[in-house]
Amino acid sequence: MSSRRLLRVVVWSTGWVGSIAVRTVHERPDLELAGVWVHSPEKVGRDAGEIVGCPKIGVLATHDADALIASRPDCVVYAASGPTRGAGAIPDYVRFLEAGINVVTTTSTDLIFPQSCDSAIRAKLESVAKAGKASLYASGIFPGFASDQLALVLSTLSKSIRTVRVTEVSLCDHYPDAAAMRDGMGFGRPLEFKPALGMPGVIDRSWRSSIHLIAAGLGVEVEDVRGELKRELTQRSLETAFGVVEAGTCGAVLTRAAGVVNGREAIVIEHIYRLARDVAPGWPSSDHDATYNVELEGEPDIRCSMTTGDAAGYGAGGAAMVATAMRVVNAVPYVVAAQPGLLSSLDLPITVPQGCLV
Repeated sequence: MSSRRLLRVVVWSTGWVGSIAVRTVHERPDLELAGVWVHSPEKVGRDAGEIVGCPKIGVLATHDADALIASRPDCVVYAASGPTRGAGAIPDYVRFLEAGINVVTTTSTDLIFPQSCDSAIRAKLESVAKAGKASLYASGIFPGFASDQLALVLSTLSKSIRTVRVTEVSLCDHYPDAAAMRDGMGFGRPLEFKPALGMPGVIDRSWRSSIHLIAAGLGVEVEDVRGELKRELTQRSLETAFGVVEAGTCGAVLTRAAGVVNGREAIVIEHIYRLARDVAPGWPSSDHDATYNVELEGEPDIRCSMTTGDAAGYGAGGAAMVATAMRVVNAVPYVVAAQPGLLSSLDLPITVPQGCLV
């Protein structure tokens, strides 16, 4: 791919993941930063480098979506968060694909395995992608590589597999969104409080794409996905980025989604979030901000533990955000070269980054 022309890329939004994408696209020798879309009026007209914390790069941020689409980039790196997450991003994807612009996204995790998402949404996106001769690919770190493709890579060592289990163990005291942490996940609330995460269907919907992707990769059918939420109290008050969490309230959350194959729970995805390492001592733990574990029970048993280490300049939790952004930025040349349509990791080769070895 080194002999190909530069691919023109627009980055959509400059939050944590989008900011990393802006810096990377600008630096990569095979990519050209063709534009940056921002939501906040105070960012409009500012140099994108200044917005994302690096020297000026000569690209001014804009809120003019029509102008960016009219500039005909090869691909959009879509990294919007907040109200535009999930289904709220679909109208944007439709506009890009209709215009013949490829999309890689960390926003809509339902599309990690498009065949498992809402049938009406899938049909609409497939139609406009084929008409516009463009492709869409969604991924990240978890959901994404560590929750599905890593297990499939390890499965190439297997003679037989009985159970696939993937787990993220993460420290999330650095996350500043109080509404998401307190009301969405239940941190700092008594155990009788019902967070949004515990509403019927939320957990199984959140992880069904990864479960179905693993199943498709292994050539089996998922009969059902079962979700479960557990919470543990903190025995001491905790200082977090979203405020003080008092002793005697929720300080750790565990979600479990299990895919049923042949009548048993064969593909299991767990996510353990803590506000401090000493909360919920009976649950799997890690000395890192985030650790991703894969266990394949079979012949042979296989266990793999992956950490992302530190990412200088990105703050607490930044390593996982860098990995999330790179999962789609590195895929840009492969998605541009792919046949039109909705893609999953099963449809692409290993998305080795070009020009990142320094």
